[in-house]
Amino acid sequence: MGQIELKQVSKSFGNVEVIPPLDLIIEDGEFVVFVGPSGCGKSTLLRLIAGLEDVTGGHVLIDGKEATLTVPAKRGLAMVFQSYALYPHMSVRKNIAFPLRMAGLDKADQNERVTQAAEVLNLTDYLDRKPGQLSGGQRQRVAIGRAIVREPAAFLFDEPLSNLDAALRVGMRLEISELHKRLKTTMVYVTHDQVEAMTMADKIVVLQAGVIEQVGSPLELYQRPRNTFVAGFIGSPQMNLIDGPEAEKLGAHTIGIRPEHLEISQTEGAWKGKVGVSEHLGSDTFFHVQSSASPEPITVRATGERAFHYGAEVWLSPRPEHLHRFDSKGLRIE
Repeated sequence: MGQIELKQVSKSFGNVEVIPPLDLIIEDGEFVVFVGPSGCGKSTLLRLIAGLEDVTGGHVLIDGKEATLTVPAKRGLAMVFQSYALYPHMSVRKNIAFPLRMAGLDKADQNERVTQAAEVLNLTDYLDRKPGQLSGGQRQRVAIGRAIVREPAAFLFDEPLSNLDAALRVGMRLEISELHKRLKTTMVYVTHDQVEAMTMADKIVVLQAGVIEQVGSPLELYQRPRNTFVAGFIGSPQMNLIDGPEAEKLGAHTIGIRPEHLEISQTEGAWKGKVGVSEHLGSDTFFHVQSSASPEPITVRATGERAFHYGAEVWLSPRPEHLHRFDSKGLRIE
């Protein structure tokens, strides 16, 4: 079992409150991602769950049991950090087995657990190598293996892919997702990368300045953001947010429209504009259009290659069924 519940948990450093009191339930077996901009409190919240930081107020419950004052080693959780923290003089086998040796398990049990973890992570052929002989992705798998052998109630990942290059990040993202499907163990994952959040999570927790802005499935947050912060943060490229007369026509302070929900034409449409920079990605093209609707460029996503040159006059038309409306406080209008 690996349910984690936070009840009115808060954290202050001196007189500075970085996490106001919040409530959150992470169900057993869920893959939950904490996401938000730098400094939003996501890593601090993870450390409060792990016991690496003391809570200022509130309670941390693990499987329904009070764990607020329980030391990290006794919480039944395993943490994987951004840095691999491997022992360079030890083999992969000894690195993975290290927490088991510290716990006093006998050699036979150690070997069995290490062998199983290595098979799960495709590390069997590397058990006798040193960390310096491995790629970044392989070293990260060793760090995960060291967590797996502890058979924790939940895994806590603190931006584990930040040190990897773009190609390795994609590969490891898939491997961690696959690992979750196989182990069916609770995973709590911190990232500033909303693409990681969207592709990996069962449930996303969006944080801003220590406050939970919205909790929900990736599609729920994408299709029905609670406010303009979530609307602008979730999605790549982000949602276009437009204030002023165009919003007022719809009884809103701000309207939002995602790049893929705009039609672009050289003949007719709702908003006249000029094409600025275009980003050609092969499968898609993103046009940044300076439009009469907004002082900020509006991003349009078009499928495949579209031939609108820089400075071309175009018309944009939002699909009405995909418009999002927000009030003067930035809250969604239903």
